[in-house]
Amino acid sequence: MFFHRQELQFEARPEKPDAIFARRMQEVLGGQYGEITVAMQYGFQAWNAHIPGKYRDLLYGIGAEEFGHVEMLAIMIAQLLEKAPAEQSEAAAKSDPVLGAVMGGMDVQSAIVAGAGARPVDSNGNPWQGSYITASGNLLADFTANANAEMQGRVQVARIYHMTDDKGVRDMLSFLLARDTMHQNQWIRAAQELREEGVEDIPVPSNFPLSNEAREHAYKYINFSDGAAAAEGSWASGPTPDGKGEFTYLDGPDTSVPMPPPTQPDPRFYGTDAKPNLLDKAEGVIRDKL
Repeated sequence: MFFHRQELQFEARPEKPDAIFARRMQEVLGGQYGEITVAMQYGFQAWNAHIPGKYRDLLYGIGAEEFGHVEMLAIMIAQLLEKAPAEQSEAAAKSDPVLGAVMGGMDVQSAIVAGAGARPVDSNGNPWQGSYITASGNLLADFTANANAEMQGRVQVARIYHMTDDKGVRDMLSFLLARDTMHQNQWIRAAQELREEGVEDIPVPSNFPLSNEAREHAYKYINFSDGAAAAEGSWASGPTPDGKGEFTYLDGPDTSVPMPPPTQPDPRFYGTDAKPNLLDKAEGVIRDKL
């Protein structure tokens, strides 16, 4: 059950309209690593969780907070667009708000489609996609993906922080940056706790039988580049993080097999092959009749 309270977690009020920055802010709302993505990602992970308790409650709690961040950003974007865009464009465009939107760098659909409001899109106007979501049902895999999402999102918020001098906008972004810091730490710690408690471990999935894995290839660093410095890393020698092996380094692949012959699909796919077209056509007719 969801219940909405009409108040914000933190103030979202710009000092002045800015249609150009509103478009940039769309990325941290509706982009791949925006707030819509993490809100939906944590929600689906919680709904798909197989065990009750602290891990599912963590997903529910942060997911609910992220929905609030979606609202904060949407309201901020709408205010940035409230008196925009005509006065921010060239004087010749002031009589035409749509032309002004284009010249001012605003997403023109914010004017035409949303009536100077936020939309579930990124900074280029690409619609938000459900394919951005990671919800595998494996908590260690998902928590690791969540940490990455918070890191990528924080990188983007940090970048747009320097694209405005509006104190109201910066104050809200500063708050979101702090919450991203907290969530990065939470997901990293939650992943660590899963391993400490023996709930999950690496390699993920940890309950897949290692006897079904070609273990002789499991800990080789195989260098497929002409850059040799990667051999200096701790991933090329020494114990592996899963505690089950030792890294070794190979300067190039140690396995090779001949390329198989080209495939010969059904001629009714009409791909170009080595057979004469007449034979392909005849075979297709015969297959149709059969």
